[in-house]
Amino acid sequence: MATFQNTVTIARPANEVFAFLADFGNIPAWNYAIARTIQTSPGQPGVGATYRQTRTIPRSSEEGFEVTDFAPPSRLAVKGQIGPFCATSSYLLEATAGGTRLAPSSALLRPLGPLAVPGVKAAVARNLGTLKQLLERTRPAAE
Repeated sequence: MATFQNTVTIARPANEVFAFLADFGNIPAWNYAIARTIQTSPGQPGVGATYRQTRTIPRSSEEGFEVTDFAPPSRLAVKGQIGPFCATSSYLLEATAGGTRLAPSSALLRPLGPLAVPGVKAAVARNLGTLKQLLERTRPAAE
């Protein structure tokens, strides 16, 4: 198993960052490799909810994942087929004076995982930059 972690600080409250991340339909807005994500299980998002997504990079494919941890506004995790890897991805959110420190980490569970870590980590860093820009320039709809 190969693991890695990236960190970014987003100038938004943790509950808003969590809500955006936990709405997995938002993934295509900040992950350049994903074209579509839909929930495949009934009910509200939470532990046990399942999703399918369409990946466009490195090749077109369908993949599935399941939510394994859902603790607003501080923890969110999924496990499933992520690209060519069986993987787990978790997101730890921590309130800071300037917003939210988001520390995603991933574990790639295939033998080639260690070889892929540098490229995957760089892609995640790029996606986090997009997520930061997206959340810092938009505001949630009035409730």
